[in-house]
Amino acid sequence: QVQLDESGGGLVQVGGSLRLSCAVSGLTFSNYAMGWFRQAPGKEREVITGITRSGASTYYADSVKGRFIISRDNAKNTVYLQMMSLKPEDTAVYYCAADSRYSRWRPDDMDYWGKGTLVSVSS
Repeated sequence: QVQLDESGGGLVQVGGSLRLSCAVSGLTFSNYAMGWFRQAPGKEREVITGITRSGASTYYADSVKGRFIISRDNAKNTVYLQMMSLKPEDTAVYYCAADSRYSRWRPDDMDYWGKGTLVSVSS
């Protein structure tokens, strides 16, 4: 059974930092590109960052470029999202997802999803 378990969300003040983790089990982690997505209330789910299978290449949405860093540890089957300089508009449920084929970072391409972790940024 494939499981993606996000953790590390919570309440943080503007300008603060959080580190999200996504522990993956039930699949060969190194065969999957990994993405982080988020969904704010009343909005569609959007990709914020992705990392290829080896970790050699990454993608960042303009909204988080320079503030968020994605990384992965294939030995620990875990992908991370370091978030810095957080803004109120970063408030959302954050999801990790696994992609075995495309690395295009489109929600419809992802094979597996976690249940999400809530990040709330207070002003």
